[in-house]
Amino acid sequence: MKNDIVKNWFAEDFTRLDPLLQKLHIVGGQLSGEVSISYGSGVAGIIGKRLAKKLKLPPQGAHNLIVSISHSKSGLHWNRKFNDENVVESLFVPIGTVKNGYWIETTGSMKMKLTVEIINGGWFWRCLKISLFGIPIPLWFVPKSQAYKIVENGRYVFKVAFTYPLFGSLVSYSGALDANYNND
Repeated sequence: MKNDIVKNWFAEDFTRLDPLLQKLHIVGGQLSGEVSISYGSGVAGIIGKRLAKKLKLPPQGAHNLIVSISHSKSGLHWNRKFNDENVVESLFVPIGTVKNGYWIETTGSMKMKLTVEIINGGWFWRCLKISLFGIPIPLWFVPKSQAYKIVENGRYVFKVAFTYPLFGSLVSYSGALDANYNND
């Protein structure tokens, strides 16, 4: 079913997104493919594995991922399923528009206030605030995140990575996924 929640938030900037990102966020669908998960080494790896456990990520290596994207009156739903078992559900609620607003992502007990930058047709998240169990956490205290989705050769290429100053890379997962749109 067609939904304009994302289009309305981006307003006139919606057309700057790659046409396949536009389609995915209007009609919804499913992305699937193989992803690679990696952890840092030493202390960073220990922290990364703890963070990954909270995010329900599987062990380091190659894994199958299915991402279901849908809309409801509540917002934009992204449900990630690793290896047909580990499910990570996120709800994204738009506030305002790209010019003056943000998204609230709720994943379990964590809430993040996010904005989006469009770079070369890609969607790049930037974290503005974070809270855990309703308690605000200073951004300097939490790992820095990098999250984006772009389109290359008709596939959705994405990366989610967490780093921490002095320790380096904690955990990341990335891959190229194929789309099956809800109206296909």
